[in-house]
Amino acid sequence: MNIYIGNLDYKVRESDLSQVLEEYGTVNSVKLIIDRETRRSKGFAFAEMPNQDEAEKVIKELNGAEFEGRQMVVKEALPKA
Repeated sequence: MNIYIGNLDYKVRESDLSQVLEEYGTVNSVKLIIDRETRRSKGFAFAEMPNQDEAEKVIKELNGAEFEGRQMVVKEALPKA
């Protein structure tokens, strides 16, 4: 399942997010979205988890949870329409 993680502090790195998500199960990838011009984080990321149950647990437990001083938004990433 592809997961959207938003409202992240700009200091958060992919490795930080990966570490948090791995507490819930296997993580295939974490991709922090970076602004092309400023080379800074845009404050959101996508993570891919192969196990549906583990991914749903991440969404349920981390949505609204505080991470690096900000409340994360965690939900299933839907394909672009």
